[in-house]
Amino acid sequence: MLSERVQVFSGDTAELRKSRGAFFTPELVCDFIAEWAIRGPNDRVLEPSCGEAAFMLGAAEKLASLGALPGQMRISGSEIHQGSAWTARALLANKGVAADIEVGDFLATDPVPRYDAVIGNPPYVRFHDFSGHARSVAREAALRQGVHLSKLASSWAAFVVHSSAYLTDDGRLGLVLPAELLAANYASTVRRFLLGRFKRVRLITFEEPVFPGVMTEAVLLLCEGRGQTDHFEVFQLRSVEELADLPVSSSFRPANATQKWTGALVRGDGAQLTLDRLESSAAFGQLREWGRVALGAVTGNNGYFLLAPQRAAELGLEKDELVRTSPAGSRHLRSICFTSSALVSLGRQGSGTLMFRPGDKLSRAAHKYISIGEKVGVQEAYKCRVRSPWWRVPLVTVPDLFITCMNADTPRLAVNEAKARHLNSVHGLYLTEENQPLRHALAVASLNSATLLGAELVGRAYGGGILKLEPGEAMNLPLPSPKLVAKHADELVAMTSRLRELLASGQLLDAVSAVDSVLLRRTRVIKASELADIRIAREHLAMRRSSRSGSNPKLKA
Repeated sequence: MLSERVQVFSGDTAELRKSRGAFFTPELVCDFIAEWAIRGPNDRVLEPSCGEAAFMLGAAEKLASLGALPGQMRISGSEIHQGSAWTARALLANKGVAADIEVGDFLATDPVPRYDAVIGNPPYVRFHDFSGHARSVAREAALRQGVHLSKLASSWAAFVVHSSAYLTDDGRLGLVLPAELLAANYASTVRRFLLGRFKRVRLITFEEPVFPGVMTEAVLLLCEGRGQTDHFEVFQLRSVEELADLPVSSSFRPANATQKWTGALVRGDGAQLTLDRLESSAAFGQLREWGRVALGAVTGNNGYFLLAPQRAAELGLEKDELVRTSPAGSRHLRSICFTSSALVSLGRQGSGTLMFRPGDKLSRAAHKYISIGEKVGVQEAYKCRVRSPWWRVPLVTVPDLFITCMNADTPRLAVNEAKARHLNSVHGLYLTEENQPLRHALAVASLNSATLLGAELVGRAYGGGILKLEPGEAMNLPLPSPKLVAKHADELVAMTSRLRELLASGQLLDAVSAVDSVLLRRTRVIKASELADIRIAREHLAMRRSSRSGSNPKLKA
């Protein structure tokens, strides 16, 4: 049974609520934010996208505790869904509060800076569902406050910026947001805005999900006072139950305006300072020093275009109509090298190691296979529909190494000894000419503790505990410098067989420890205590991320 604080309009459904990004916020969270944001009985309070008035009801309780009578409370809301607005009014009326709830798109309203507190849980609609007129209105609302949002921005980003415009100079903003605020590239302008708009910024993070049954990680954003700051405070909690007794906060100061805020999740300052020092030294740098990263090919229908060798032979396709390709996914790229023998073995096991990609001159078998595809509608897939001819997949150059982009543990670099093409399930690394002789040594050198921690910071955590690394993020991955790797290349390459055995048996941390002993400890670029800090920080972030998968996040050591 739902409490009186959460009522659902009978015409509403779970699917409809999800489509507009509406999720019920736990009362503990609503009450905590209302308690923090509201300071006096005469405070004006606004809840954007108020839904069933969860925060407005929390505000009413807080105002009552400060001595305000129900009829004197100045509580307002905005809600795009008529049924939810009716429910909200009824719930507040039951408490004697005549709230002013405007029905319509909050982002289309003209902000007036008269509220002492703006609190709530903005709708969370991902960019692929947040389109057309709604997206245009959102981007315009943010732009009016000087914030440019990319077309990839989810709905919450514009709400943060627009909500801030309703505050008085000493007003407080308290919102529940997805953790994309910390890591998403599109959120960089929002992060810059918050530090430039508010005198004080605080974040509360949780290891356990805030919304039961929802994998998206949530954080609480607490901002106050007009001004600016170069840092923010962060409170790391296990669950929302710990809001009643906040621990001591830590402070995080981004190195620059575009830096992600995931570094705020690192326990203590030592690991972050050590990593920063390493990246600015001659011993370390970023992947961009090695070369460039590019997405793989997009077929539009892997089930059709990717063929096992036996299937290609049964179809009678010519060799020049097929392209050697690393199969979809990245499970086979978790070692240091991807060899020709590994590609052949995968093909014999039935994996799609050949891409159907004929030239202008088609064999009879190719004509027949294209007809088969058209009969089942392959040509109607978006990527097929927008290219001509639909069956010719645009190829990408054979990369020097593969970089896994979806990872349960950490991104891997694998030398492309098979000279295979790659799909968009992995990234390709193209080394500069002078760095190409070091490709095997680089794959080994990437298995070090500093790079593993860096991956947690530059990547982003997805539902199920997956760490995703986009091409632009991969370019920022901390890596040993070409100079350091060249100096130890022979020894690193000599470790390959042993490391491959360790990785094959799941002993990732043993492999990392072996590489650390060569690149970090023996070279004395890092102290033993600093290496320990980095390992602890990486384990904390990985465990924090993996705890959402429901599986055992521990890595074998």
